Amino acid sequence: MSTIFIADLHLSVQRPEINASFMRFLQREVLHADSLYILGDLFDTWIGDDDPEPLHRQVAGALKSLHQQGVPCYFIHGNRDFLIGKNFAAESKMTLLAQEKIVTLYGRKILLLHGDTLCIDDIAYQRFRHVVHNPVIQRFFLWLPFHLRYRIAMQLRHRSQQSNSDKSETIMDVNQQAVIDALQRYHVDWMIHGHTHRPAVHSIELPITTSPIKTVHRAVLGAWHNEGSMIKVSPETIELIRFPL
Repeated sequence: MSTIFIADLHLSVQRPEINASFMRFLQREVLHADSLYILGDLFDTWIGDDDPEPLHRQVAGALKSLHQQGVPCYFIHGNRDFLIGKNFAAESKMTLLAQEKIVTLYGRKILLLHGDTLCIDDIAYQRFRHVVHNPVIQRFFLWLPFHLRYRIAMQLRHRSQQSNSDKSETIMDVNQQAVIDALQRYHVDWMIHGHTHRPAVHSIELPITTSPIKTVHRAVLGAWHNEGSMIKVSPETIELIRFPL
């Protein structure tokens, strides 16, 4: 009995070795799990469910096959693939979740999210996020011809890379108070997220009224760059696992 979490694979045609590793991962690791949760940035870029890129069909087919073999997949949008919509979800038999989701697994209440909403010190990014998550703006963007959407996405990506190169590591990490606020808001003992590409399991001590201190935990997934990363939740433990690609 186990549930598997991954995030930040950034699948793209430019990185065929990562794509192949993901396909093997689904059949070797995930096939024997109770379920799979993808916490955002499965793809490096997503500009609409109508994108004819063959990689998208391949991934959808692999996730659909997983579903048919009895392993459901759940998805929280990331900052790179927040436009994944109902059509791709239906094609892949993937269930779309809210940006913050509470699940109870093997007796543990866990908060799931991509993680970018915790990085509140990056004010420029949070402003950008607020704009692009506006439903009206998203509908207008998806109404545009595909070639124009592609050009806009590449320009925004280039600007983001330039902007991030000038930001400190601290600014692009989570804000500790934002983490504490989320844990207390949902009354959970565990949080799992990605986005920061800093795999680790952190223990946090919270003051509460019923006792002097309560210890809670934040588990962070790594990106699939030089190695793979997953979090496996079982009845016994919550474990961060790194593995070669």
